Amino acid sequence: MHSVTPTPAGVIEADAVIIGAGPVGLFQVFELGLLEIKAHVIDSLHAVGGQCVELYPDKPIYDIPAVPSCTGQELTDNLLKQIAPFEPTFHLGQEVTIVERREDGRFNVETSTGTRFLAKTIFIAAGVGSFQARTLKVDGIEQFENSQLFYRVKDPALFEGKNLVICGGGDSALDWALNFVGKAESVVLVHRREDFRAAPASVAKMKALCEQYEMQLIIGQATGFESRDGKLTELKVTGADGVTRRVPLDMLLVFFGLSPKLGPIAEWGLDIERRQLKVQSTEKFETNVPGIFAVGDINTYPGKKKLILSGFHEAALAAFGAAPYIFPDKKIHMQYTTTSPKLHKVLGVETPVFD
Repeated sequence: MHSVTPTPAGVIEADAVIIGAGPVGLFQVFELGLLEIKAHVIDSLHAVGGQCVELYPDKPIYDIPAVPSCTGQELTDNLLKQIAPFEPTFHLGQEVTIVERREDGRFNVETSTGTRFLAKTIFIAAGVGSFQARTLKVDGIEQFENSQLFYRVKDPALFEGKNLVICGGGDSALDWALNFVGKAESVVLVHRREDFRAAPASVAKMKALCEQYEMQLIIGQATGFESRDGKLTELKVTGADGVTRRVPLDMLLVFFGLSPKLGPIAEWGLDIERRQLKVQSTEKFETNVPGIFAVGDINTYPGKKKLILSGFHEAALAAFGAAPYIFPDKKIHMQYTTTSPKLHKVLGVETPVFD
C-alpha cells in the first residue's frame, strides 16, 4: 500500500493531460470523456486546432468520414462542439518542458509558464512537434520581422494595396500569391528554381497571371536588401545568371515551409525513431513509458499512416488503454453512444424512446 503524499499547493491533479490541441488531441478529449475521464489540454500555440488551423484554416479537407468537405477551422470548431459536454480545461500558449515519472506511477508535468500538474496519464498528440518557420537567411533582415517581413498571414487585410514580394515555391507561397493578385498593388513571386512543389493547377494559374502582367515571377534567391529610415525598401534577388536585381517592396512574405522540432519531448526517456515516438502496440498506443500514450502524427508503428482518420482511431484505443491507470478497480465495458443511457447522460442528451 502506497502512502499518499499530499499534492503541493498550486499543482493541478489530473487524470489525463493531453499535449497538443490539434484535431487528434481534441478527439482524445472526447474518447476519454466517454469513459468519464476529464482532460487537461496543453498547447504551445495560443489557439486550438494545431497545424490544421495554423497552416490551412481555409483549405478544404476531404477525408474526414461522413464529412465530404470541411476546412481545418470548421473541423476544429465541430470538434470543440463535440467535446463541450466534457468541459476540458485548456492551457494555451505554453509548452510542456518537464515530464517526470514518480515512484507512485504518476507524473510531474510542468510547462514553460510554470503551470504544474500531477497526472495519472499523459497523451502526446503533438503532431510532428512544435513548428517553427524556416527563416530567410539574409543578414540583418530579421529587424523587419512582424513589421514588413512575415512568415505567416494572420490578417490578410494588412497586405492589401501594398507592393508584395513573396518568396517560396510550395503551396503556401502560391496560394497567397494568387490570393493577393488584384488585392495588392503588385505581387512578385521569388523562387530559387523553375520547379515548384505546389499543386500543378496553382502553378499553371500563376504562370497565366504572369503572362497577363497581373503578377511577376523572378527565378533567383534573396541575397540582400536596401532600407531607408529604418524601413525595408528593396529586396536584392540574385538569379542563376549571377545578375542581382533590386525589387522594390512594401511587404515581404516568406514561405519556406515549417521545420518541426520535437523540443523537450526528446528528453523524456521515450523511444524515438526518426523524430517520432515508437508505440509498444497498436492495441493501446502506449509508449515505452507506462502511462504515456502517443497518438496522431507524432507516433510510429509498422503500417502507420499519417491521416487525421488514423489519429482518431488511435485516440479511441488509447483511452481504453489508459482507463486501468485511472480506474484500477473498475471493469471498463465497451458502450455505444447510440444506445447507452449512461453515455447519453455523460453527453447531456436525452435517451430516445422507441415505440
